[in-house]
Amino acid sequence: ASLSDEGAAAPGDWGLTLNEKAYQRLEELIVTLQLAPGSVVSEASLSALIGIGTTPIREALQRLSREHLVQILPRRGVVVTQIDLRRQLLVLETRRELDRLIARLAARRATVAERQRMATIARQMARAVKAGAVADFLQCDAEMNAMAAHAARNEIAAQSVAALHAVSRRFWFFHQAVWPGTERTMQLHVSLAEALASGVEAAAVAASDALIDDLDSFSRSTVAP
Repeated sequence: ASLSDEGAAAPGDWGLTLNEKAYQRLEELIVTLQLAPGSVVSEASLSALIGIGTTPIREALQRLSREHLVQILPRRGVVVTQIDLRRQLLVLETRRELDRLIARLAARRATVAERQRMATIARQMARAVKAGAVADFLQCDAEMNAMAAHAARNEIAAQSVAALHAVSRRFWFFHQAVWPGTERTMQLHVSLAEALASGVEAAAVAASDALIDDLDSFSRSTVAP
């Protein structure tokens, strides 16, 4: 399901190229485990699945490989990578610094229109949390990440952190059903969106750090006792 009120547009409605649409759709399928960890796929099968030609699929798979979501095996196909706690902790360690930078810059540099859009996403996200609609929440989270990265006006940081968010979202989606703090984690995302929309740099940085602290605790909790 998608959130369509308040004139909302899903990330895929932004006039994306076919390459970008292919990437976005495949990332969603991987993050939400519709393409299961360890599964073997091909350009042809993915093209048939999402209705986009093999050339955009190939480009999307190259990007997903750089983001550690698939492994491309020459002449053997493509394997969706396994979910890995060690990789997740390294991702969070890196995200802490990059997310903090983007939060500070986005709060400082966002236009009035961008802040208004962030506020709308925050309200949509809050409704998804209240409804327990995890897929809608993840859609909002992806859009919020893209909005913050754009508003920060730092393409180097944006490109670097984009490769990390999908790994984190998939890890969270895989384990969240048994995490007693799932609603709190989602609410921390809402708080971050609200802080970014407020334009207060200190609040945005504090909200970013609080979220990473929570995600780190969540990730470590997945280790079997």
